[in-house]
Formats: sequence, C-alpha cells, structure tokens
Amino acid sequence: MNTLKTAAVACTLGAASFFSPFSDACTRVIYHGSDSTFVVGRSLDWKTPIPTNLYVYPAGMEKVGSDLPGAISWVSKYGAVYAVGYDGGITEGMNEKGLVINGLFCKGTVYENKDTRNLPPMSLSVFIAWLLDLNATTDEVVEVLQQHNFSLGGATFDGGTVSTLHWGITDASGKSAILEFDNGDVKIYDPGDIRAMTNDPQWPDMCAILAYWEKIGGKNMLPGTVSSPDRCVRANYFAHHVEEVSDPALAVSICRSVIIPSCVPYTYLIQGDPNISSTQWRSFAELKNRRYYFEIVTNPGYYYIDLNKCNLSKGAPVMKLDTSKETNLVGEANHALKESAPFTPMY
Repeated sequence: MNTLKTAAVACTLGAASFFSPFSDACTRVIYHGSDSTFVVGRSLDWKTPIPTNLYVYPAGMEKVGSDLPGAISWVSKYGAVYAVGYDGGITEGMNEKGLVINGLFCKGTVYENKDTRNLPPMSLSVFIAWLLDLNATTDEVVEVLQQHNFSLGGATFDGGTVSTLHWGITDASGKSAILEFDNGDVKIYDPGDIRAMTNDPQWPDMCAILAYWEKIGGKNMLPGTVSSPDRCVRANYFAHHVEEVSDPALAVSICRSVIIPSCVPYTYLIQGDPNISSTQWRSFAELKNRRYYFEIVTNPGYYYIDLNKCNLSKGAPVMKLDTSKETNLVGEANHALKESAPFTPMY
C-alpha cells in the first residue's frame, strides 16, 4: 500500500492537462544555505483572506485526533508553533526539533478507500500536530505514515470547500519527503534535489514537468503564469541559482526573494474567472535556530517567533499571537504571544 519513490520516477507530461490552470494556489520552497542552514518558505494562496493565528503549544499535552469513537489519542513529546486557519485547523507548523510540515492543496487527493474506512479516525484539523508532536525527523514521520493505521478526513471550510491536501516535510538536517494520498493509499516520495512544490498535478506528474523544464533551462526563459506547474518550475529554478549563505537572517531574506516570484499578486483577477487564488500570507521556517517567520501580505512587515525563547515544558500555557490585532509587528514577536486557551479543532 505504501511506496517510497524518488524524483526520478518515470511519468508523463500528458497528465498536466487534467488540472485547472487557475486552481487553489500555494507554493513551498526549500532554501539550502551553507553550514547546515535551511529555510522552508511557503505561500498560502486563496480567493478570500483566511484568518490565521499563531499558536505555541508546550510538550506534555494530551490530545485527540477526532471527536469520533476510537480516535487516535497521544501526549505530545515536543512543543511546536502552529499556523491555525479560522482558529480551527492547523495549516502548517514547526516543532522544537526543527521539523516543519506544510499542507498545500492538491485536488487529486483521495484520503480513503474500503481498506482504510474503519481505521482509527484522524482529523485534518490536527493531523499536522499529531506528526509534529511525536516526531523529530523526516524519517520518523515517514515510518509513522507508512504504518497507515489511521483514517484521515475532516470538516469543510469557507462555504463547503473540501480540504484535499498534500504535504511537504523537512527536518533540521534538510531531509525532505512529500506525502500524498492516492485513492486512499499513502504515497511518500523522496524529492531528491527538487526544492519546490505547489499544487496539482500530483507529485509524479509534477516531476515530469520539472524534468521537461530542466532540459530547456531557465536562464533565458521560464514559464510565467500563475498555474501550479509554472509556479513550481520558477521556484525550483531560482532555489538552485541563489547564493548559499550561513547567516540565518540573510537566508530567510533570500528564501523570501525566491518564493515571491511564484506568488500570485494580491487582488489579481482574470476576467471571467472569479476563483483565482492570490497570496494571503507567507511563512519561513528557519530550521537551525528554530525561528518561524510570518508575513501577511497586507501588513507593512514580517516577524518571527523564536521557539528557543518559548516555554515548551510540560504544564506551560498555550500561547497565541492574534494576527488580527498585531498588524504592525517587525522582527522578533515573542512579546506579542498571549496566554490562551487551545484552539477548538474543526473535526
């Protein structure tokens, strides 16, 4: 049921015709610096603003994966920062070990089949928390996922939108994996030296598109639309053609400059297509120093939570940065975290 494939998997370009060029748009990019410096950047793109707050959870918390009978339960080993949409579901996060997981839309996703339907339920709203809370490395996450002892699903949002997702996983060593669900089967891919991911098509077919553009080269020409493959090609090309630095702040700036050309301009419209997604916010997880940067595109600056300065010990309170109230933050933002009740998952 579970497979581990490399980026060199054989696939065809013809699959590119099965997706809408202006679908739900998100971009993820990995910046490889020197001296074990890695930054994972992502944009969250949607047709309307998605209210997203930052939560810092300590270790030692008892949690449950769903409100359905037989749900998976666990006690967190690690503290983490989560980006929580609508105060109801985790979009992405980074734990105190420097493991980061980001969820991006992928319309081809199908979570269940007849073999998985009766497994212990796990909600998409806390799926990322489950993985971050209990694992320190990409290899550990992959081992958990390959067991596939859960049934994944969740509530709709934004007027009935179904969260069909795939995930990028990267740890502090820079090792990455791509997670997808194909007709209920877990598929885990080693991206190799591919440093970007976006949305549709699913990973094997995206690899074929990237391989095609690799032969063309990007010095004189790159695809320029806001379609998912075009954005992935641009981000991957630029991620391979920037300087490798060890200064963490500069690394974040370079990663930011790489991902911006693959973002969709705010309020961008095409006549006759009302559902184009534009970039609402961006994040940058600087893995070496455990700093999580956040940038709402309508705010004047970007800021970060330093996990090393957070109290992540058992019994510490949950802390929240309310992004609707803190609109002018720049630089370290730990002071803007306020003690809070845990968010209420939209199971």
